[in-house]
This record gives sequence, C-alpha cells and structure tokens, in this order.
Amino acid sequence: MAEKMVLIPGRTSAQGVALNAGKLKDEYIKLTSMLEMNVDDMARLELSEGDKVCLRSASGETVVTCKGRSAEDLPSGLLFLPYGPPSSQLMGSDTAGTGMPLSKNIEVEVSRNGE
Repeated sequence: MAEKMVLIPGRTSAQGVALNAGKLKDEYIKLTSMLEMNVDDMARLELSEGDKVCLRSASGETVVTCKGRSAEDLPSGLLFLPYGPPSSQLMGSDTAGTGMPLSKNIEVEVSRNGE
C-alpha cells in the first residue's frame, strides 16, 4: 500500500562528521540512506524500524531504510532524509534561478520496497 507524504531533505551533524571520512565510506552512505518517519505513519503502513521503503517523486525514485520518530519530533505525513545520493534522486533539475535544485517540500509516494 503506497501513500503520499512530504519529504524534507536536510543536513545533520552526524552526516557532517561522517562526511569528513568520505562520501564513499559506509557510515556516510548509511546516514544518507536513513529515512526518518513518524511512528504512527509507520504503523499505518505496517512498517517496522529497519524496513526498506521505496520513495517515488515526479523526478525519480530511491530505496532507503526507515527509522521511527515520535509525533513530537516529526509530524504525521512529513519525512526527513539527510542530503545525499538517495535524496538527490528525488529532486528535479529546476533551480528557480539559484543554481541549487529545489529540495524542500518534495511530494513522494512511500511504499514498502518491492510493493
């Protein structure tokens, strides 16, 4: 069962630390492939922490691992993914004249990987 949600990519301090070791290192890849999702949304979609999910936007798709966050930390319907190759696959090429792809408020379809 797929559901539409809003993805907000961003930076994290852990990602910054891992970046110092290198973008091709396991820790950086793991951190930039970890989707944070409201635990109530996960329950509704019958997802458990560590499950793989497919995110599809109008520009592309990617597979990431989900991690639960409380409603106080992340409202229902909102997703957070650190900037990296997976989030970049969901961004279009429009930069609105800034030279940086539009990367906030990306509507995505969320489904269990393989469904």
